[in-house]
Amino acid sequence: MNRHYAESKGLHLNYSIISDMIDDYARVLDLGCGNGYLLKLLKDKKHINGNGIEISQKEVIQCLEKGLSVIQGDIDEGLKQFADKSYDYVILNQTLQSTHNPDYVLEEMLRVGKKCIVSFPNFAYWRIRFKFFFTGAMPKSRVLPFEWFNTPNIHLLTVKDFFEFTKQHNITILEGIYTTKAKVRKAIHYNLFSNFFAEEVIFIIAKN
Repeated sequence: MNRHYAESKGLHLNYSIISDMIDDYARVLDLGCGNGYLLKLLKDKKHINGNGIEISQKEVIQCLEKGLSVIQGDIDEGLKQFADKSYDYVILNQTLQSTHNPDYVLEEMLRVGKKCIVSFPNFAYWRIRFKFFFTGAMPKSRVLPFEWFNTPNIHLLTVKDFFEFTKQHNITILEGIYTTKAKVRKAIHYNLFSNFFAEEVIFIIAKN
C-alpha cells in the first residue's frame, strides 16, 4: 500500500467505502495489507474471516500483534497457496500501481476471489494533468506524493486504462466509486468526467 497515503486523512474515506462494500461474515483476503488497519477494521465492524499477505516483515509483525492472520509473501509471485474461489472478496487497496506484474496479480485475485476490490490513484486526475502541463515535471499529489526517483509506483494508470484492461480480459466491473478529497461518485460505465475528476477510484470486479 502507498504508506504516505495510508497515514493521511484519505485512508479513512477509503477504508469506510471498502468496508461498506463487504458483506458481514465474509471470507476476505487482503493483499499488501500493510500494518493490518483495514483487516482489523473489517474484523471488528463486519465480523469477517480474514487473512492478509504483506511483503514487509515489520508490518507482518504489526499485524500479528493485532491478532490478525497474516503471512509474509510477495503477491507478484502469485497466490498458488489458495484454491479457486476460496474467498468471497480479495482486496488490493492502493497497491496495484506498485506491483511488478499487475496483470498477473489481477488474474490471480480473480481466480481466488468470487469478487475483488481494487483501488488506485487516477493518473488522469485534472490536478495531475495541469501540474505536468505547466511545470514539465513529474507531478505529485495527496495520493501520489513521491519523487520520480523514490516512488514505489511503477505502473501508474488511469480510469480509462483500467476500463480498457477489463474489456480485453473479460472482467466485469460490478461497482465503481470515484473520490476526491470531498466528494464520492458512483458509476460502472466509463466516461470522460470520471477520468478527469476522480483522484482515486475503487472498483468491485469479477471474472466473466
